[in-house]
Amino acid sequence: MKLTLHVWRQTGPNEAGRLVTYDVPDASPDMSFLEMLDVVNERLIERGEEPIAFDHDCREGICGSCSLMINGVPHGPRRGTASCQLHMRTFKDGDHIWVEPFRARAFPIVRDLVVDRSAFDRVIQAGGFIGVSTGSAPDANAIPISKAAADRAMDAAACIGCGACVAACPNASAMLFTAAKVSHLGFLPQGQPERMRRALAMVSQMDLEHFGGCTNYGECTAACPKEIPLEMIARLNRDYLKATLVARD
Repeated sequence: MKLTLHVWRQTGPNEAGRLVTYDVPDASPDMSFLEMLDVVNERLIERGEEPIAFDHDCREGICGSCSLMINGVPHGPRRGTASCQLHMRTFKDGDHIWVEPFRARAFPIVRDLVVDRSAFDRVIQAGGFIGVSTGSAPDANAIPISKAAADRAMDAAACIGCGACVAACPNASAMLFTAAKVSHLGFLPQGQPERMRRALAMVSQMDLEHFGGCTNYGECTAACPKEIPLEMIARLNRDYLKATLVARD
């Protein structure tokens, strides 16, 4: 496959960036998108040029590091697929592909395609945990949990914190991410004692990080590689409303 890449290059957070064009004369359809970038970087290094900086880790769609805007879509054109699992057979011979970093005030660009997503870490630190001492690992059946509740908790826990929801949202809102992190504990008995405090703390931190407000546009769930359902946001809104009413009493 012959491809033409238009890649965002930016040497630092305070430097001006621009799109740079690279020819890829022999991409294999079986390559992942990141493997293709690896080949491009090898050639750049051989020519004595600076390689393209991009985040990656597991390359198995688990860690969420491989967050790229590909042809204007977070993680590329395939639904439910992270950038590292996107294969070049998705594209056609001769295609032009635009590769950019996620764009959001809360995700400042570090270099090229790398953005700082530590805002997500601070949202989780605000309440995405169970604070009580649980002692040793309990027996799996010691706390009865219905299959429906367990399944919904797993659906929420599937969030890998990649930031695609923020990049896709016209408001750069982090509501889907925050809702998933609040809900996956809120569905379980262990998460009930801190449920209201968790919703208040995590939403407050989300606002402090300068994420935009949610207007139910729905693009977040469409871009999510784990397809976190939009109902998680509705559940967070209910918890947050209850928490604010309780706090006023």
